[in-house]
Amino acid sequence: MALQERKEMGDNNNSTGTDVSQNMTIYINNLNEKIKIDELKTSLHAVFSQFGKILEILAFKTLKHKGQAWVIFEDVQSASKAIRQMQSFPFYDKPMRIQYAKTKSDIIAKADGTFVPREKRRRHEEKGKKKKDQHDANQVGVGLTPAYGGAYGTTPSLLQIPYPGGVKSMVPEAPAPPNNILFIQNLPNETTPMMLQMLFQQYPGFKEVRMVEAKPGIAFVEYGDEMQSTGAMHGLQGFKILQQNSMLITYAKK
Repeated sequence: MALQERKEMGDNNNSTGTDVSQNMTIYINNLNEKIKIDELKTSLHAVFSQFGKILEILAFKTLKHKGQAWVIFEDVQSASKAIRQMQSFPFYDKPMRIQYAKTKSDIIAKADGTFVPREKRRRHEEKGKKKKDQHDANQVGVGLTPAYGGAYGTTPSLLQIPYPGGVKSMVPEAPAPPNNILFIQNLPNETTPMMLQMLFQQYPGFKEVRMVEAKPGIAFVEYGDEMQSTGAMHGLQGFKILQQNSMLITYAKK
């Protein structure tokens, strides 16, 4: 992300939104500043990808940009729908404030042919590339792989899970009859209870999300009754929190 682009995008917090034309990038503020950047970006993707293809999500650790993010869609219609439906949506216990971004991001400028390279960014990227090349050279043959640190958020007790004997298979032997609890499979390891809560609480009757610490990739979502759980199942079946993971939703066995 260019330093100049970051500066220009930072000017969004001085805008009322009334003088900004519709475009493919939405600016979000009033975000929870305690959330780590990686989790924030993953959660934003999980919530906003239902409105259309996302090209990029920008968020920064700098003090000036805390509590803010930019979501860049492939088309204006997706951005407009996201603003209409997610305005004031509770995101990590704070209502999001959303508007169109004042400035065009580099990824959009490159696509429409209006991108102009900036000298500062070129020097910054060249410096970063030299450091990366040196690091890669030092690591040749080592085969280091970053370890997954586990999901964020509090994990409920296993006693809360409606399976007394635990989950023995990712694929049920026989489909469970309709009921108020959904069984979610094929979730990416980065999934947190808060991400799922933000997705499923959009449907009436939502009660709670339960994840199994010993079994990453699955979760249970409870609703008030089976009609409400069925509505959520139909609405989110196949939804992708990340591009490589399509959620598989069935009724939980009791």
